[in-house]
Amino acid sequence: MTTSTALADHPADDVLPDLDAAREHVGVRALHPAATGPIGLELEAHLVDRASPGTRVPWHRVTAAVAALPPLDGGSRVTLEPGGQVELSGPPAPDVTAAVTGLRSDLAAVRGRLGTAGLGLAPLGADPCRPAQRVNPGSRYVAMEEHFQALGHRAAGVTMMTSTAALQVNVEAGPRSGWAARVRLAQSLGPVLVAVSACSPLLAGRETGWRSGRQRIWAELDPARCAPLPEGPDPADEWAAFALAAPVMLVRGPAGDAVPVRGRTSFADWVRGAGPADRRPTVADLEYHLTTLFPPVRLRGYLELRYLDAAPEPWWPALSAVAGTLLDDPVAADTAAAATEPVTGRWEPATRLGLADPELHAAASACLEVAVRRAPAGLRAQVTALAELVERRASPGDALLHTARTHGPAAALLAATHDAEEET
Repeated sequence: MTTSTALADHPADDVLPDLDAAREHVGVRALHPAATGPIGLELEAHLVDRASPGTRVPWHRVTAAVAALPPLDGGSRVTLEPGGQVELSGPPAPDVTAAVTGLRSDLAAVRGRLGTAGLGLAPLGADPCRPAQRVNPGSRYVAMEEHFQALGHRAAGVTMMTSTAALQVNVEAGPRSGWAARVRLAQSLGPVLVAVSACSPLLAGRETGWRSGRQRIWAELDPARCAPLPEGPDPADEWAAFALAAPVMLVRGPAGDAVPVRGRTSFADWVRGAGPADRRPTVADLEYHLTTLFPPVRLRGYLELRYLDAAPEPWWPALSAVAGTLLDDPVAADTAAAATEPVTGRWEPATRLGLADPELHAAASACLEVAVRRAPAGLRAQVTALAELVERRASPGDALLHTARTHGPAAALLAATHDAEEET
């Protein structure tokens, strides 16, 4: 793919002259050549009132608690999601061990501070107890909700925004010559790691019958925004085509606030002059549009793996190590590519059945076996524990389900707020 430095440096307020310019702008940013190894982690968790786990924490209390947080030693950035979920985004680290160490330290610090306010963090793929409800009044989230409602996806959209939480693993793109294989492997791993990470069997107080309720919710949203990228010889081209075909969700208003788009208009249509606003789109409009696209693997210069359920200790460190090892270790990557080839695209069985699906279990076992051998020494114990879980066809959500059946969904949510020190 030919890149254009001049186009890449266009000011944000420049109008996009045509589709070729828009396609090139997305394509040159899709992947950046870089050595593999560095990794970034982002972990979302549900904010819970420990005295009343069955009710959502009011927004004023959420913001007051987070505003009191000091700078974190590991450098994580703390942000708030529509349902009051707390997200910790760690900075890029030289390897997965350093990334886990930094995020774990910051998570402990945040938990400690929130604990003094009677609040806890529950890293689970879906809220097992509370109904979906937006508490964040930000204009972006209000507009997203209105867009989903207009297109007939309101229930799934609000649930996705307010009742789900993920572990996101960000890895470098690697050398240009290997981009197609690397993106293909990242997507092929998706169904396997959905099944392995599944930690969302309950939603709003009820068992859903799905191992990963979080992934099921994403599947119910618009596939033009949330489906896996098509496979092709140039992932950057595929990402650009996906982005331009996706419907515009939001545009910036005069005051910088988000304005919902209530019709179904692709960004390509807007470039052609049939857009959701009475003006032509700019580079800034295109960049904003890219933030509203949620495929399982998103290209942002690096690869965002967006398909892992959030899970408590020791599972999120283990999952981070497994994902990083299977993508960045050449021996493990070769094994994973062969193991996942038969189950590529099996998102629905992974979401519904998890490791009860024989083919997914076989692929997961092969991936975890090589991950145990090739994972960094500092995380091998956690990866080994996850491999043992996989061997039993179990997943992190099983303990949650047991607690909910024994003591109720609120107790399950509350139990997930306990950190490793409280459990020992």
